[in-house]
Amino acid sequence: MDTLKDYVQKNKERFLNELIDLLKIPSVSADSAYSQDVIDTANAVKASLEKAGCDFVEICDTPGYPIVYGEKIIDKNLPTVLVYGHYDVQPPDPLDLWTSPPFEPVIKKTELHPEGAIFARGACDDKGQMYMHVKALEYMVQTNNLPCNVKFMIEGEEEVGSASLSWFVERNQEKLKNDVILISDTGMISNTQPSITTGLRGLSYVEVEVTGPNRDLHSGLYGGAVANPINVLAKMIASLHDENNHITIPGFYDKVEELSDAERAEMAKAPFSLEAYKKALDLNDIYGEKGYTTNERNSIRPTLDVNGIWGGYTGEGAKTVIASKAYAKISMRLVPNQDWHEITELFTKHFESIAPSGVKVKVKPHHGGQGYVTPIDSIGYQAAAKAYNESFGVQPIPVRSGGSIPIVALFEKELKSKTILMGFGLDSDAIHSPNEHFGVFNYLKGIETIPLFYKYFVELSK
Repeated sequence: MDTLKDYVQKNKERFLNELIDLLKIPSVSADSAYSQDVIDTANAVKASLEKAGCDFVEICDTPGYPIVYGEKIIDKNLPTVLVYGHYDVQPPDPLDLWTSPPFEPVIKKTELHPEGAIFARGACDDKGQMYMHVKALEYMVQTNNLPCNVKFMIEGEEEVGSASLSWFVERNQEKLKNDVILISDTGMISNTQPSITTGLRGLSYVEVEVTGPNRDLHSGLYGGAVANPINVLAKMIASLHDENNHITIPGFYDKVEELSDAERAEMAKAPFSLEAYKKALDLNDIYGEKGYTTNERNSIRPTLDVNGIWGGYTGEGAKTVIASKAYAKISMRLVPNQDWHEITELFTKHFESIAPSGVKVKVKPHHGGQGYVTPIDSIGYQAAAKAYNESFGVQPIPVRSGGSIPIVALFEKELKSKTILMGFGLDSDAIHSPNEHFGVFNYLKGIETIPLFYKYFVELSK
């Protein structure tokens, strides 16, 4: 461990500078204007894996953005760890809320990060966390401490649904054969209390369109006489929750897993301050489904949220129109046993059924994925727990996350492997938001902890 810490400290500035260079490339997969930048990032990841010590690295073409595959095989009789990550990032909008440009990384000190944090889009999600694994490999190769085989699969479409990854995995099962999958695209409770994510919610993401008249109309001449799509859409969305914030779609909860009182009590042991939570978000009070705590609402319960809504005139000044169309993007976070295809169908049927006759409704499914729960008695989980305990000096707590990584369920189905989610970000790191950042401590601590996972996984596998 001392050798590992010494290596990280000796190379600290280089590790930070290399990550900063990667963060400068605006690899926004959702916007075709950045397509060349996404490709450039894939090439940069390839170069970093080669430099870190992979014996074989390739850019694998897919129907969409490429996947970077790399491997270091030292003995086919030893276990193999498959590392997954993604090099694409969320759009940076709204730009005016960033305190520094999203693709001009800077290190700034914060209350939670006295050693500094890297502010940039993708710093935590997922370039910073993915790059920890590249540097961990470098350490193990340079010091002759790699105890097993390792493979890397780094994709460029995670933020838009990972469609090409599914295509790739289905066609490359032998190439991707492994004993455990390791992902750092999640977080932990705090810098003093590590945690391991044992559950992820699934996702169904749709876009809805409500159409009224065949053109925008003068709101004085036509107001009150025809259906206003924006008004109608607002009422339809409002009806999707009842007075207890329970989702009203028929059949939505039919397969929802209800945790026992004992399981909920175990979850409640995780450190959590409601006042600190509200303060961090500048909230007067919390809000959500009746009968559940905040940490239950954002992890073991399904949700429905509007992610964007638009229509009509939104420019400066006034324009008195009744818009022809109104739109919204809606995501539903799902819990294990809820099938995202089935939920998308239930949503579509219900949303179409509640539309008044004066409008036409169209529901366009975007993407989705299944939820996932990993057992805490597996060798992979135990190895991760021992790694965190040695690195942080504290036993990690198993937690369920409210986020979604749809490909985790795919990996288990296609590759028959369990996934271990070793995240090092914090809830306050503003992923998907302006001023996303990743603590210098967290980045370096990840590089320190990951090699310990390899060590203990091999020991426990004997």
